[in-house]
Amino acid sequence: MSGQSDFHAAWSAPEAFRALGSRRVTVVGDGLLVETVRQEVAQATARFGGTIVGDTGGGAEGGADLILALNTQPDKPEPDAESFTVARQNGVTTLLADGAAGLLYGFFHLVRLGESAFGADHPAEHHGPAMRLRMLDHWDNVAVHDVMGQVERGYAGGSIFWADGALRSDLTRVRAYGRLLAAIGVNAISVNNVNVHAVEARLLTDRLDDVVALADCLRPYGIRVHLSVSFAAPVVLGGLPTADPLDPAVRAWWADTTQQVYARIPDFGGYVVKADSEGQPGPFAYGRSHADGANVLADAVAPHGGVVHWRAFVYNHHQDWRDRSTDRARAAHDHFAPLDGQFRDNAIVQVKNGPIDFQPREPVSPVLAAMPATRMAVEFQVTQEYTGQQRHICYLAPMWREVLDFRPWGDGGARIAEVAAGGGPDEPGGGLAAVSNVGDDHFWTGHPLAQANLYAFGRLAWDPTLDPAAILDEWIGLTFPRDASGVSDLLRDTLHSIMDDSWRDYERYSAPLGVGFMVRPSDHYGPGVDGYEYTQWGTYHFADRDGIGVDRSVATGTGYAAQYPEPWSQTYESVDQCPDELLLFFHHVRYDHVLHSGSTVIQHIYDTHFTGAEHVQRARSLWAALAKEDVIDAEVHARVSERLDEQVRSAEEWRDQINTYFYRKSGIPDALGREIYR
Repeated sequence: MSGQSDFHAAWSAPEAFRALGSRRVTVVGDGLLVETVRQEVAQATARFGGTIVGDTGGGAEGGADLILALNTQPDKPEPDAESFTVARQNGVTTLLADGAAGLLYGFFHLVRLGESAFGADHPAEHHGPAMRLRMLDHWDNVAVHDVMGQVERGYAGGSIFWADGALRSDLTRVRAYGRLLAAIGVNAISVNNVNVHAVEARLLTDRLDDVVALADCLRPYGIRVHLSVSFAAPVVLGGLPTADPLDPAVRAWWADTTQQVYARIPDFGGYVVKADSEGQPGPFAYGRSHADGANVLADAVAPHGGVVHWRAFVYNHHQDWRDRSTDRARAAHDHFAPLDGQFRDNAIVQVKNGPIDFQPREPVSPVLAAMPATRMAVEFQVTQEYTGQQRHICYLAPMWREVLDFRPWGDGGARIAEVAAGGGPDEPGGGLAAVSNVGDDHFWTGHPLAQANLYAFGRLAWDPTLDPAAILDEWIGLTFPRDASGVSDLLRDTLHSIMDDSWRDYERYSAPLGVGFMVRPSDHYGPGVDGYEYTQWGTYHFADRDGIGVDRSVATGTGYAAQYPEPWSQTYESVDQCPDELLLFFHHVRYDHVLHSGSTVIQHIYDTHFTGAEHVQRARSLWAALAKEDVIDAEVHARVSERLDEQVRSAEEWRDQINTYFYRKSGIPDALGREIYR
């Protein structure tokens, strides 16, 4: 339990540890992570009256009633260091793990279970992560950058790692962060921005001491540190005349530099690379492929057990809006699919969940189904860049679960979760990665309820079959218990009413039917219907007086629909078969086109924008009613109330601007006679 006044406990609220802290506990095993478990047990028992005992037998009366132990049986199967088994027999709960990481994760599993871990006897239950790699990418700048500030797309203050161009002198908060991540099973982070500026590039060489300190701080929680690096590092840092990945001197520089990193950080995770994208240098400058670029780094980290995350976010960011044959959605597949099988086994192609850029609604990226011989990681965005920037409540787990459940090859085919997980120990996938939403704000995430997105990411990375509502319920129970009675039913019910459908509410009052990018270009917040329409970024909706949407069909459009395997290529190709929620992503249709719902496109736009704004107004009223009850801390209530006021204002702005715009474009009035012209 953190007990710190300068940051919120989040899902490590002290009361969440009561059930374990009131037991007689034995911890068996040695090593750094086992010692972390011992310290957790000691803190919990000291607070709640339990006892640490050395006797591992005797039941609840004479010895321990909770045993946490490493499996020391000589004939045990090949160990899975992160898995664990929980059983309860004769009044004793036993957690047995093959590795120290499993013991740590098992401890937090018991915290989630609370008193139910000590109920009726039950046989052994095995638990292990679906994804080998469960990673958070921090887009943190060491120094404040003129355009993006301290944290690019950060909505919760400055970096928890860096301040005033240097590593923070007090890493207490970083240790607390490591504990929060261990509690949700995250096992890797990158600590700097993928847009690598000059000072961040130096973390690889003369600023390596800072990375060593962070690795030392996070190691007790089973978290490996990774670095985002510049593809041009051999030139920028090494003084070489080239960064050509096939040049022997370049390959030697990466190998030598990487050796020096591992000499200081033996469990260093590896590199994250954004190359040939939005101005970042890459292998195209030398006539080389992305596989060539990734492989030189993969070869450098391979002897040390490291990996390279090579981002597939590559597209033409100087597009002519008048050229409708160029399609940003096609770009990642066009660049990467032909390279399948050319990447090293420890090179992971990291693919955004959708083909554009973390919009409230996109189809699943076809790249994830196009490279069966390559390790693929799915990249989510926990920080709410296009989903309200942590000023709006937008619980994203339902969207992520839809992505993970998507079957690119149709019914009976593999799910995206299985693509990311891989085919087993000998064929690992790339796992899940996500852009962090954490900053030095007291509540970690600016909006206290945005913590739920970070919690949900970790839980879905561990088990992608979990129900988003159940995950939210876990988070509520761990974050807001005030005493032995736990969370009040009123608070729990209110949070579910406000949050369960909040992603769809955001979709309702922002961009309709998958069209995306109707935000202000300056900061990606608030409505700007034509803000990107005539720019170089390739994010268009092509609304005119007759209709709206991007034609991505093979027959008459960009051909993007053909990047999917059957049956989805045909489904998306057809206006009649395309799901309503993605219609405008794949087709340009008339405003009076009738959706599967029975509504016309224009009426759907009007209706959803009114409905979305009404739902946010209702959420504010539900939250305000809690002020009359003693069910939540005053500072949490005040911060959420302030954010809900802004969300109501913004949702009404979205409603009025979007509906007015499309009324002016179409000339078609609202069938319900509401005022839509503002």
